Amino acid sequence: MKKSVKILIIVAVIVAVVGMIAAIYNKMVKLDENVQQAWAQVENVYQRRADLIPNLVKTVQGAAEFEKSTLEAVINARANATSVQVDPTKLTPESIAEFQKAQDQLSSALGRLLVVKEQYPELKANQNFLDLQTQLEGTENRITVERKNFNDVVMNYNSTIRKFPNVLFAGMFGFDKKGYFQAKEGAENAPEVEFNFE
Repeated sequence: MKKSVKILIIVAVIVAVVGMIAAIYNKMVKLDENVQQAWAQVENVYQRRADLIPNLVKTVQGAAEFEKSTLEAVINARANATSVQVDPTKLTPESIAEFQKAQDQLSSALGRLLVVKEQYPELKANQNFLDLQTQLEGTENRITVERKNFNDVVMNYNSTIRKFPNVLFAGMFGFDKKGYFQAKEGAENAPEVEFNFE
């Protein structure tokens, strides 16, 4: 009788340990999926911006004798931004930084494009341009929101895989720390505004 009780206790302990490991694993899988879903949403809003750009460029081309170099910069930056792909299962700080660098170049080119409207009164009055500008501004806000949501989900994932006892199993099961979106270099400095009254 004593031998069978010992066996039952050992089996119960093994079942409890396996159950605990399974619960930890399943939680990390769920959090990893949340990170990938949040990343997909980030890519979605960046794609929305990329999809709006051809319409913006066509509208600007049709409304003004525009600086060719500015339009080419927007077109090239869009091509570069859409060519940078990040594997959602490998969201390292380096891969996110590369993605963000391409997106920052596009943001800069779009900024130059939208600022030039002041030089072209017919462009400022063009309803298509104004509508596209509003959509782009809304998209930039969505990008900010989705990047924050992504960082929140990544923080939850990273903190979970680093907590005890999860940390004992995270590496064994292939759950590595994910990267965050970081502010671009120099973001802490206020931009300089220059008015050109020529």
